[in-house]
Amino acid sequence: MESRCWLVALPATDGRLYVYRVYAPDDALPADLFWDAWHCHDEGPHPRAYDLFDAAEIHLLS
Repeated sequence: MESRCWLVALPATDGRLYVYRVYAPDDALPADLFWDAWHCHDEGPHPRAYDLFDAAEIHLLS
């Protein structure tokens, strides 16, 4: 199955929105996309992102 590029935007405690590219198939679950981006953010030097699924914005790049 071919992977596609998804953009996942996570709001953080500093008021910014951090956007991550996640590569996954078309039928990927939104929760899996969210957690991939959140874990990537959590390992970085940025302020803490909210771990609220409903606060994330997820878009498939065409």
